[in-house]
This record gives sequence, structure tokens and C-alpha cells, in this order.
Amino acid sequence: MAVSFAEIRAERDGVFTENCPTRIVLDHVMSKWGVLVLMALTDGTARWGQLRRTVDGISEKMLASTLRTLEADGLVERTAYPEVPPRVEYALTARGDELMARMMPLMEWIAHNASEIVAR
Repeated sequence: MAVSFAEIRAERDGVFTENCPTRIVLDHVMSKWGVLVLMALTDGTARWGQLRRTVDGISEKMLASTLRTLEADGLVERTAYPEVPPRVEYALTARGDELMARMMPLMEWIAHNASEIVAR
């Protein structure tokens, strides 16, 4: 059984409170686009265009912003190759892999239950 909210809070004083860094991480990771970009990268390294096609509906501006945020958080790494034309690839870091190993069961549950939940 998973730990409870109370148990997590008991381990770390002030965790998940208003000014706690956990709120920032939650905002970045659990945003609609953050989750979808991270999920797309669980399939492996991807280039910009591939991510844009995989994350259906994301604008170029939002993809760029999301990737910058996830890279700054240490969840995604960007590798630029000095070629003509330029080639840039994105991949999960070890921390990103660890996060997604924990988050994919939730995403699977959502995929299986979303239609029924929304139909209510």
C-alpha cells in the first residue's frame, strides 16, 4: 500500500505547503503539457518535430516553454549537434526516467478510466 499524505508530511516538515518547492515541481510535472511531453520521451530520444507530432495539439511556443522548464528542472536533457541543418534531440535524464517509472502507472489508470469518468 502506498504511503499517505499525512505520512509524507510527517517525514518532511512543511512539505506541500504554500511556499514549498514541491508546489513548483508539481506545477511543472503535472501540467497538461509537462505530463504529455514527459510521456512522449518515455519512448526514447526524440527530435522537435517528432515531439510536436506525438504531443497532439501543443503549439510551438508551448512545446519550447515546456521543454525549457523540464530541462531546467533536470528532467529532460537537450543535445544540440553542430550540423547543417542543426539537429537537436531531447531525452529523459536519469531523474526523468525515475519520475516516469512512478508516473506511468497513474497515466495507464487515467487512460483506462477517463472515458467512464468524463461520461458521468
